[in-house]
Amino acid sequence: MISIPSAFKISFRALRVNKMRSVLTMLGMIIGVGAVITMLAVGTGASMKIAEQISSMGSNLLIILPGSSTSGGVRAGAGSVPTLSVSDYEAILKECTSVEDAAPILNGIAQIVYSNQNWSTIVIGTTPGFLNVRDWPLDSGRAFTEQEVKTAAKVALLGQTVAGNLFSDANPVGQIIRIKNVPFIIIGTLSSKGQSTQGQDQDDTILIPVTTAQKKIFGTAFPGMVRIIMVKAKSSDDLIRAEIQLNTLLRQRHHISQKQDNDFTVRNLTQLMQTAEQSAKVMTLLLGAIASVSLIVGGIGIMNIMLVSVTERTREIGIRMSVGAKTWDIRMQFIIEAVSLSLMGGATGIIFGLAGSQMLTSLVGWPTIVSILSIVLAFSFSGFVGIFFGFYPAYKASLLDPIEALRYE
Repeated sequence: MISIPSAFKISFRALRVNKMRSVLTMLGMIIGVGAVITMLAVGTGASMKIAEQISSMGSNLLIILPGSSTSGGVRAGAGSVPTLSVSDYEAILKECTSVEDAAPILNGIAQIVYSNQNWSTIVIGTTPGFLNVRDWPLDSGRAFTEQEVKTAAKVALLGQTVAGNLFSDANPVGQIIRIKNVPFIIIGTLSSKGQSTQGQDQDDTILIPVTTAQKKIFGTAFPGMVRIIMVKAKSSDDLIRAEIQLNTLLRQRHHISQKQDNDFTVRNLTQLMQTAEQSAKVMTLLLGAIASVSLIVGGIGIMNIMLVSVTERTREIGIRMSVGAKTWDIRMQFIIEAVSLSLMGGATGIIFGLAGSQMLTSLVGWPTIVSILSIVLAFSFSGFVGIFFGFYPAYKASLLDPIEALRYE
């Protein structure tokens, strides 16, 4: 029985005889492995990007929106009726045991002026709990206090985009800006959050006390009215319980009978974002599956070439069998040739896959992440394809009759 090293030596010698044909045969595996690695890198990069955006929104989030209105048979959407107030937010903190923190929001767009610079941005009136609800740490300075909320103090926290546009590289803490011609002192800056899942720049914002927003910036049609209340549950396990408690509490506070619809909407933002993340993972698998089809095509190409090789080398096979080569020796030789073509193509495909991923990031700007697992899977699958599609030609070669093989011209 021939040794495995000898079988490899014979196989590589046979492949070198037809170099161009061997390279063209490997091309299918090169393209297949490169495509699999690139597509998985694109999908993984997209999933990671979505995961970052989700984490930037905060964890265990619930958002309460005001109700809708109906006029002349026309129903307006959620938020068309101001039904939420600061007192609702205070009651949530006191009575909902599954809630860790909450923050009322009264927001709007305003022009910000500092010296000879100005910038239009989103101004959010809220409470100190907003930073905890959104998992948003400070970059410098301090947050405003509950006392400053009670006194409607004119203090502000700047997002990184606003700070960069108004102050460039200078430290904004302690400086005076004007929001709708009302002077505010900057007491701190927020750390960078990046884009939201909707593509909005979360750093293009300013935080001020909610009472200041109500009394001095935006005003309210109803005392204490806010546009949104954001709620953070104590844990992911408490999300459903917190949602039930919020619905029960607000129905009681708004005097809604059993037959009436809610004048508010509670949305589980965490579940929505997790669904988006799951969809991205499914898309990654789909991209990998589509790209793996090219590996199958490459394997079929290897099988075709190996069948041609069996026909061309019939006389050689007959000579080897006549001098004592066993059936297994012939099979092993052709299987090793097929696997060698697959693995060499796979190794080259890895290089092309890595280069393709970097090229997509540089030229198109798509986030790509090449994982070791995707490389191992693609390379292993290329080896499996070589064995699978190389077996039949090897099996056919081993069944040749030595005498008929020697007669073959």
